Amino acid sequence: MVLKYSLGVDVASEKFDVNLSTIDSMQNVKVVASHKFSNTQKGFLALHHWLQKKWKTRQEPMVVTMEATGIYYEMLALFLFKQGYTVAVVLPNKAKKYMQSCGVKSKNDKIDAKGLARMGAEQSLAPWEPMIEFYYELRELTRQHESLQGHRTVVTNQLHATSRGMYPNMFVTNQLKSMIAAIDEQIKATEVAISKLIASNPQVQEKARRITKIKGLGLLTVAVLIAETNGFTLFENSRQLVSYAGYDVIENQSGNRTGKTRISKKGNSRLRRALHMPALSVVRWRQAPFINLYERTLERHSIKMKSYVAVQKKLLVIIYALWKSGRDFDTNYEHQRLEEIKKAA
Repeated sequence: MVLKYSLGVDVASEKFDVNLSTIDSMQNVKVVASHKFSNTQKGFLALHHWLQKKWKTRQEPMVVTMEATGIYYEMLALFLFKQGYTVAVVLPNKAKKYMQSCGVKSKNDKIDAKGLARMGAEQSLAPWEPMIEFYYELRELTRQHESLQGHRTVVTNQLHATSRGMYPNMFVTNQLKSMIAAIDEQIKATEVAISKLIASNPQVQEKARRITKIKGLGLLTVAVLIAETNGFTLFENSRQLVSYAGYDVIENQSGNRTGKTRISKKGNSRLRRALHMPALSVVRWRQAPFINLYERTLERHSIKMKSYVAVQKKLLVIIYALWKSGRDFDTNYEHQRLEEIKKAA
């Protein structure tokens, strides 16, 4: 007897592959059908009609499972959510580890869709809900700010190269200087828009105010972090957040051989970029507990950048904890947290 229908969806920019499977009382997963649709509103409607035909027994529930990759999944997830389907959006690392545990070695869109369908059938995944408009708007602003900073770097490098040439052209030089000035104005305007948007949400503004008591951490960094994580609602704990940001550690060890450990960098690179300068700043300002971590790790391996990455990770975890708890930042935060855990035990 069929217990549940499960639709796995592997989404790309132009199209998406789907696999519809069922699971019975003996935990046997059976593929019902697979198909490919365009990643457009027309394709969404075609998927909906296709599902209505394939979903034979409506008394059994159906779950739709997809990965949180980029932004390409969002419109489809929103469409299915509005149509009343139960949608589950899983982090890419979680889906990858599940497929590895199932012995799946090959990878293509069709195989990924099948793996996600099996994952949705066998597991009880948390239902997904769309971001509220506030976070979508904030994400657009913070990504625009990042894009402008990138453009400014490109033009600045071009100006530097031109000025060092054998015969500098003043027309080109002046144009490049004008471009930098125009970009600077746009950056300032975008920062003002970000501040105004955060101020329009008193709850977010208050949490951000508490977090930015960390000396060396600004409002823009907090804005990027909450925009990219939907106010941290994608995560049940800090370990998931660390993995999503690509700060999870990969070990390189086999038998008596021990290689270098490193962070995976398989996650949202925008979070790591946003934390790069704040990590330098909190160390420069000797802000506890980050300076303690920096000096301790630097003494152990003498690699400055490795210690700064450790500070980035710690910043992310503490910001997450402060956001969830609504507390003010306190340099004795960790000590207080340990005392609470001891009392609870």
